[in-house]
Amino acid sequence: MRLIEELANRHRESELALPIWFENGRLKLLDQLKLPFEEDIQSIASIEELGEAIRSMMIRGSGAIGLCGAYGIYLAAYQSKGDVEKIRQAGDLLKSTRPTAVNLMKTVDEMVATASSAQGDVVETLEQKAVEIIERQLEFEYQLGKYGAELIEDGDTIMTHCHSGALGGAGYGGRALSVLRAAHEQGKNIHVFTCETRPYLQGARITAYELKKFGIPHTLITDNMSGFCMNTGKIDKIVVGSDRVSANGDLANKVGTYMHALAAKENGIPFYTATSSHTIDFDTPSGDAIEVEMRNADEVTQIKGVRIAPEGTSALYPSFDITPNKLISGIITEKGVITAPFEQNLGRLNEKVNV
Repeated sequence: MRLIEELANRHRESELALPIWFENGRLKLLDQLKLPFEEDIQSIASIEELGEAIRSMMIRGSGAIGLCGAYGIYLAAYQSKGDVEKIRQAGDLLKSTRPTAVNLMKTVDEMVATASSAQGDVVETLEQKAVEIIERQLEFEYQLGKYGAELIEDGDTIMTHCHSGALGGAGYGGRALSVLRAAHEQGKNIHVFTCETRPYLQGARITAYELKKFGIPHTLITDNMSGFCMNTGKIDKIVVGSDRVSANGDLANKVGTYMHALAAKENGIPFYTATSSHTIDFDTPSGDAIEVEMRNADEVTQIKGVRIAPEGTSALYPSFDITPNKLISGIITEKGVITAPFEQNLGRLNEKVNV
């Protein structure tokens, strides 16, 4: 427990916005449902509580819920004193919470495999593995931020969708905001248009909150303003995050991403997704094979428990949509920016990752 708690202390001293950490035998996480008006720290005492926090989107973002896989399996190991069967059960529970997010699946599988093959103390082995995964993801954010910032010019206005930032990652900038934060820290004069992102309003609540924290000038727009903003020359580039990228470069991201990509193509605006090699699913050939999570219709008919549609109104909420690779200008990773032909060039990335 010493290693994983020391890690959190170091990160807090490094101007990182942590979404989750381990403290005094429990997990601590910032309740993202209450942002930006309340910074409420929740104490998670069991794997079941963590699973519910993920399902309810108290913690969300592909990188952050990937970290939940590392922290959650370590918590299960710590509480069960290294019982591998209970660790596997915890892994199954976590993987059932958000089926589209491949980061969570991969991280859980990596932790469970480590437990199964541990030669010494299982709890200590998993603590070391969890620390390795957390540090690795943070390094991914620094590196993809560096490569992505090379695409940003001084004076650019960049649009983003949903929240793909520090609290959706390991604390620096997650995916998309790592690019924007790195460009800003390089002294580039940038402005960000953030879509509010119905129905959970992650862009309005969390992206704007982080941009303010990082000192990056920004403007909030509704999702359906993006076409107008592009057509009238207000947007230079688009950078979004990713919940899964298939082997051919198709992108699963927060619903609405596809709509923005179509408008960008029509208006000749570069459209990028920022991701890590961990989020690229080389076992899924194309976006057609990605399972899209369908969430409760109440999340559309209500905002924070307040009904905005008449009783009896039905609603649809696919949490993600699929943007085909032909609409994507580049995939920003910790290994560099991948461009078309995506299947071929992502295949080369896979070879480097597995060396």
